[in-house]
Amino acid sequence: MHIPCVLTIAGSDPSGGAGIQADLKTFSALGAYGASVITALTAQNTCGVRSVEAVSREFIAAQLDAVLDDLDIRAAKIGMVADPLVVEMLADRLQQRRPRWVVLDPVLVAKSGDALVNDAAIQSVAEHLVPLADIITPNLHEAAVLLGERRLIGRSDMPEVARELRARGAKAVLIKGGALEGQACDDLLVSDAGEQWLCAPRIETDNLHGTGCSMSSAITARLANGLPLPQAVVEAREWLLGALRASDQLSVGKGRGPVHHFHALW
Repeated sequence: MHIPCVLTIAGSDPSGGAGIQADLKTFSALGAYGASVITALTAQNTCGVRSVEAVSREFIAAQLDAVLDDLDIRAAKIGMVADPLVVEMLADRLQQRRPRWVVLDPVLVAKSGDALVNDAAIQSVAEHLVPLADIITPNLHEAAVLLGERRLIGRSDMPEVARELRARGAKAVLIKGGALEGQACDDLLVSDAGEQWLCAPRIETDNLHGTGCSMSSAITARLANGLPLPQAVVEAREWLLGALRASDQLSVGKGRGPVHHFHALW
């Protein structure tokens, strides 16, 4: 049995529910060996983010080179990158030494709609990383921001927005509909295979910390294990729904807890 090596490029969450820590748990849960490149150090927990320390472009590059010089990376996931110069460096290096799959989780806007990075970083991600990725996984806010809009799109807007993102270079787009109103939680995948709605009832839980990180990492792991892209997305989503349903088995923190990444094991 061959276990693929995968890479996450993202920030660190010391409470373990999001960022690098969530990515590595997801990789392990879904049968992939995880490596990491840390782009930012955060002081955060389930209640919120207290402080962020950016990692220098030079040291991010050194981490990436060290991993790519040694490991056979089958798939890479890119999370939050706040510095346009870091974005350009990552795009340049990954174009030169590209893994088979690149997944972009464009962490640009919080669930509240508040911007997490400045306009220059948003433009740089849209220009350099969106065309590089095999699939991008924005939430409703991020999908709009990548198109230069500052509005919350609705379900009826999702197909047009996804097609526009593809027209701007994205090879495949998964728009996550978690912010939609109502009892349904509908996502839309648009790829060369066409448009596919992925629908499920909303799971009533406050344990939503790191769901976006975990979803994109799950797609990365499934792609690395040889699944075609549409199937990888479907299986990743089913795994995340299971992790959300089982999250109440955990008792982590005083705020929004994490999903149960290892729900299939313990």
